[in-house]
Amino acid sequence: MPGFHEFSQSQPVAWAVLILSLIAVCGLALGSLRFRGIGLGTAGVLFAGIGFGHFGFHIDHTILDFVREFGLILFVFTIGLQLGPGFFASLRKEGLQLNVLAACIVLGGGAIAVFAGWILHMDGAAVLGVFSGSTTNTPSLGAAQQTMATLGNVSAERATLPALAYAVSYPIGIVGIIGTLLLLRSLFRIDAGAEAEAFRAERQRGVQPLKRMNLLVENLNLNGVPLSQVPALHETGVTISRIRRAGEKVVQAATSETVLHGGDTILVIGTRENLHRFQLVIGREVEADLTKAPGDITVRRVIVTRGEVLGKALGELGLDQLYNVAVTRVNRAGVEMTAVADVHLQFGDRLLVVGDEESIGKVSAALGNSVKALDETHFIPVFLGIALGVIGGVLPVNFPGLPVPIRLGLAGGPLILAILLGRIGRIGRLVWHMPVNANLAFRELGIVLFLACVGLKAGAQFFAMVFSAAGLVWLCAAVLVTMVPLLAIGIFARLRLKQNYMTIAGLIAGSMTDPPALAFASSISKSDSPSVAYATVYPLTMLLRIVTAQALTLWLCR
Repeated sequence: MPGFHEFSQSQPVAWAVLILSLIAVCGLALGSLRFRGIGLGTAGVLFAGIGFGHFGFHIDHTILDFVREFGLILFVFTIGLQLGPGFFASLRKEGLQLNVLAACIVLGGGAIAVFAGWILHMDGAAVLGVFSGSTTNTPSLGAAQQTMATLGNVSAERATLPALAYAVSYPIGIVGIIGTLLLLRSLFRIDAGAEAEAFRAERQRGVQPLKRMNLLVENLNLNGVPLSQVPALHETGVTISRIRRAGEKVVQAATSETVLHGGDTILVIGTRENLHRFQLVIGREVEADLTKAPGDITVRRVIVTRGEVLGKALGELGLDQLYNVAVTRVNRAGVEMTAVADVHLQFGDRLLVVGDEESIGKVSAALGNSVKALDETHFIPVFLGIALGVIGGVLPVNFPGLPVPIRLGLAGGPLILAILLGRIGRIGRLVWHMPVNANLAFRELGIVLFLACVGLKAGAQFFAMVFSAAGLVWLCAAVLVTMVPLLAIGIFARLRLKQNYMTIAGLIAGSMTDPPALAFASSISKSDSPSVAYATVYPLTMLLRIVTAQALTLWLCR
């Protein structure tokens, strides 16, 4: 319409905001529709974008590219921040197996692309586009195009084939990945909610819960010994929170300077195994419960939010000597541990403090204990992290034997750096902490912007190319490249390896470096559990896809 055209030309930024907002509204409304409990979720934005593009709506390509890449960066960076604290522990536990499966998916897809190209008489340059598009991996397309440019014998017309085949294959890749997840769910009659609960229980299985034990001091060698010098205290990692003197009825807080005497009763916190080891040194367990005994004792959880104490060890702070309190437990990201002296505090740690009301108030002031600070997003570290991630993504890395350097791209660089920063938590006064609600909001915003731009860009030529002779061939090849390796590895992981559906979903999304599939997997399970496997396989997968694309280019286009 003339009015719309004039508006888009005179005010391109306002026009872009209007169109992307309408795509988001229509796409999210489409994604909210459910058939037999199954819906598209956020992926509905992609199809809305394709529809808008097909009917002639478009925005300035510079604005489109910026919004698409910025949305992707927001999505992967917030995922990395959330996964960082527990990422390396999960990598040690199951990383090797998952990365082997992801490598099989990548190499299997490459082999099927070559085979499909041979059977369907496709140009080798188009095979490269199908391989990159059907696996939703833009950096591999860039790597293939860069490698083609170094060959010197590729015509200009042939050089456009990878991008055209990529445009046709990319939406098919997203649909195929989501379809694979739904097919596996239906094939094995999986309850996604139950699988998410089982996944969380499995991850907690290796973490022993903390218990309490009331012990009577019967070892006469401990008479007159301060708690800080009690044998096996540091070796077992237990903490002592309360003490009741022999012959007395009231309890008091136990600090490192509290002196033991025969007949005293102490309350010890630790894992069951460590409590029994410590009991051998102290004496027998008694039925008395010091938590219910009278005394001027208060228990309160204090949140670490003050910048001056971040990174310091509990022993270095000396809270027991300064304030006559006992810190017994530390809860970090939902994991509870005993408050041993060498635990270094991180922003958001929740300490269980035992002492009198006045002393606990002083400890609260010393540690911050600000719920408001906990709910604030620290934007300087966030944008600094994004900037460093972008730099890491565009810097070339040379590998022997490869004709061009490898780059992680704007998806890989920010993701990997966010994982590292989330694990570190703090550098100086910079704290990489984002409240859960803010993290989810930024993540959803990022993936919606990304999908809206991808759909809008592909929509203009999507249907024309799909229904052309070459497009139909590329479409068939894309379906094979996407779904055959995913289904094969997914069925093998479920039947043979007994993998949880959350792990399989994260593996599939990560092996295809596909954020929309991760968002879809998280939405159907109402859980972030798939993100663990996604981040575990993503770095190696990204590298392997780039290297595979370059190797295929040298083979097919030489």
